[in-house]
Amino acid sequence: MYEDILLPFDGHDGAAEALHHAAEIAHWTDATIHVLFVADTARESVTVVETRVVDALVKEGENIVEEAEKTLETLGVEYDTDVVQGNPATTIVEYAEQYDHDVIVMPTHGREGVSRYLLGSVTEKVVRLASVPVLTTRMQQDEELTFPYENILLPTDGSASVSRAAEHSLSLASTLDATVHVLSVVDDTSLGLDVRSASSAQKQEQVATDAVDDFVSEAETHGVSNTVRHVKHGSPNEVILDTIDANDIHAVVMGTTGRRGSDRILLGSVAEKTVRSAPVPVITVRHDE
Repeated sequence: MYEDILLPFDGHDGAAEALHHAAEIAHWTDATIHVLFVADTARESVTVVETRVVDALVKEGENIVEEAEKTLETLGVEYDTDVVQGNPATTIVEYAEQYDHDVIVMPTHGREGVSRYLLGSVTEKVVRLASVPVLTTRMQQDEELTFPYENILLPTDGSASVSRAAEHSLSLASTLDATVHVLSVVDDTSLGLDVRSASSAQKQEQVATDAVDDFVSEAETHGVSNTVRHVKHGSPNEVILDTIDANDIHAVVMGTTGRRGSDRILLGSVAEKTVRSAPVPVITVRHDE
């Protein structure tokens, strides 16, 4: 499933948890973790120490990845490390693509009730831009990440943008022998009570049911028989969060859409809101238009 995991690592909040979670995945899939520190070239960091010109951020990065190395040595995981200079988000995306990494693992830094905590952050930009799947983790106090995942949630609307995510969820489920909960949401929050609205709701429900059935059929062809169907009404993000809570979901796999090079792929989307608010890892898989 995964052979090469890219772990951008800065030692800040959530980084240690993301490192341990990546190590658990690496153990299961026999993968190598590539620890990357990006010294932000937008920040002034060059200084002189005993007549030597030193980049303080590069030096900080070397110390940070050295600590990560010690942890990974203890955990018995194959790894390598790198310290590079550049714009953090674009450098991470380009690095993952250049070295053909299978997944990028990154923490998010949200607090409960703050809906825009990711706006402008490195993690959000990577999620928006990366053609490589991105696994984000949002840690709250006293929470622990579960691995291996026993229950994986795939929200789907049957569109082409979900196809890569669906394939990814099936590969992951097959590797972990997990159950896939496939969810399609009828967003009737904006519908009125007239006849036309009722007709529209019926059509939406049929589309949602078809999307779920199509995925289950595809799962069976991939040898994944452990599937659970969910067709629900309401606000998509709220329904996703409720489904996570009600079904002991351990990870969510979601499709995203966007044009190559655009930095606004996810802004305002259901996927972005889920990344911001889900209490479990979210793996976003991009489908380019």
